[in-house]
Amino acid sequence: MYALLDRALKTVMEKGTLRVTGPDGKVRDYGDGSGTPVNITIKTPLAATKIAADADLYLGECYMEGSLDVSGGTTIYDALALLADNAQAHKMPKIAKAANAVRIALKRVDQYNPVGKAKNNVAHHYDLSGALYDLFLDRDRQYSCAYFETDDGSLEDAQLAKKRHLAAKLDIKPGMKVLDIGSGWGGLGLYIAEICGAEVTGVTLSEEQYKLSNERAEQRGVSDRVQFLLKDYRHLDTRFDRIVSVGMFEHVGVGHFKEFFTKVNSLLKDDGVAVLHSINRSAGPDATSAWIKKYIFPGGYIPALSEVLPYIEKSGLYVTDIEILRLHYARTLREWYLRFADHRERAKELYDERFCRMWEFYLAVSECAFRYVGMNNFQIQFVKNQNALPLTRNYMVAEEDRLREIDSRLPRFKSVPAE
Repeated sequence: MYALLDRALKTVMEKGTLRVTGPDGKVRDYGDGSGTPVNITIKTPLAATKIAADADLYLGECYMEGSLDVSGGTTIYDALALLADNAQAHKMPKIAKAANAVRIALKRVDQYNPVGKAKNNVAHHYDLSGALYDLFLDRDRQYSCAYFETDDGSLEDAQLAKKRHLAAKLDIKPGMKVLDIGSGWGGLGLYIAEICGAEVTGVTLSEEQYKLSNERAEQRGVSDRVQFLLKDYRHLDTRFDRIVSVGMFEHVGVGHFKEFFTKVNSLLKDDGVAVLHSINRSAGPDATSAWIKKYIFPGGYIPALSEVLPYIEKSGLYVTDIEILRLHYARTLREWYLRFADHRERAKELYDERFCRMWEFYLAVSECAFRYVGMNNFQIQFVKNQNALPLTRNYMVAEEDRLREIDSRLPRFKSVPAE
């Protein structure tokens, strides 16, 4: 029963040392013997067979249930990083390729997200206890890729820089009406209102995010300029000077891309500007990870840039700027993973051991995807009128410097009610 996994590991492992204790108790080494051994245990023959047949689904499942474990100072991140680093040089095994082909064929079905279903999918992840997110996110509860301006910057600095970077690209003037699609816990909307002087409407499908974001607006005395709605963006009919969306597009689904950009077009004023921030699948179109789809983000899909641009073009919008953020999300996830590890016992009190193993696998495997498998982020700026922005990108740098001068003097936002 172990033979299939043994053969797969012998093929994949070329560097480093993966030390596997099999169901028979025998210890086997894979790789070239270099580096500190990464120690894992496969406890049952069934687990070995399942992982060999479809690692994309069963590696995570077996870790959650404990039939795959790590030992000797090894973390699940260590194991996944070593496997991902080695797997880069190899084609997907035939059996895994066949399973992935089925997922690709079914992805429009899996990603069918009409209004009601979209809300249920969001609730699966974002309506978990707020106390969980406070264990590993920054105090502003930014739950998307940070922007590390320096090598030694903190997560808090990088998340503030992300908001500043986006606001600079939007070229917001005081009094403008700004829409934030997928507004989360409100941090970006509050920044745009307070620092840029805009009137902000944020929409979310998460009950928890809706409540907390409005509480934060009340705390800061800006609820007259910032409102967060529990509403699907497809139900809006007001027009806006600026539209921004960060980390929401991954929940749209490929079958709804046309609907998304058509709606954004209708909501954007003729001289308006929009910026879309999303994870990017740099190797081209594919399918959502089976494990991620089942346990973390049902209905979700990370798009390839090649899948997105045609829908922007066909919707009558002009792309005016594209930026690729390389490795920024790997660094963000590293911070989240370490913070979650530091507060693991508290997470276990909130949920249970299985949940903790699921969450640490999610954070670890996500970091590996960005560090080794070519995932990154794109920020696409687009308009309806090509004269809506200055001729060169220099205004972005100047605006970023101006915003930094302002936000550096203000207290950092809080993600929890004032004590």
